Amino acid sequence: MYRYFSSLIFLLILCLPGFAQETTTETDTVRYKEKYGVRVGVDLSKPLRTLLDDKYSGLELVGDYRVYNNFYAAAEIGNEEVTFEGDNIQTLTKGSYIKVGGDYNAYENWQDMQNAIFVGVRYGFATFSQTLDQYRVYTSSDYFGPDIREDDSEVSGLTANWAELVVGLKVEVLNNLYLSANVQLKRRIGQNSPTNFDNLVIPGFGRTYDGSEFGAGYGYSISYLIPLYKRERN
Repeated sequence: MYRYFSSLIFLLILCLPGFAQETTTETDTVRYKEKYGVRVGVDLSKPLRTLLDDKYSGLELVGDYRVYNNFYAAAEIGNEEVTFEGDNIQTLTKGSYIKVGGDYNAYENWQDMQNAIFVGVRYGFATFSQTLDQYRVYTSSDYFGPDIREDDSEVSGLTANWAELVVGLKVEVLNNLYLSANVQLKRRIGQNSPTNFDNLVIPGFGRTYDGSEFGAGYGYSISYLIPLYKRERN
């Protein structure tokens, strides 16, 4: 009996490395399929600002499509109407914009999860109009009070384009339903302006500043993934 158990233990010891290697190999070669599809939604920050700010109205639709593993094609399209009130000028900006580009997901998900910590780039283009509502004429003395002129002249057909870097995250809160937050750093590439004043606001780009081509933005969105097919993770 002792000899029998000794032989059995010896045989198991000899087979253990091979068994462990086989198990590891099988585990390493396990593949699972992930969902690919179109994700569409809306930027919640625009309607919220519309409700809270009577000088703003806007809507932005967002979407992306998973191209391969962690790479996504992405786009946003929107419309904004902004009243800008400065110390010496008041303008109304109205127009539409589109942003196209891609995102890379740097987060390694567990099986059946599709959360994301992403970085992306966009090219933005806007077409809009500027209306000069009123302006203040500079005088060396305020003895007679400020000289404010009503104008209400509109210049349409204006355009602007820019590039932006996007960093954000997406979380799947329910099956195929995602909440997302992001920040954007933008650099203006080109624009055309009215002859008598600058573009103080550009739809999709935001506020502009003298002497700087840079801008910033943010977004909070809710979106839904429409699964089209599944593909094995490579």
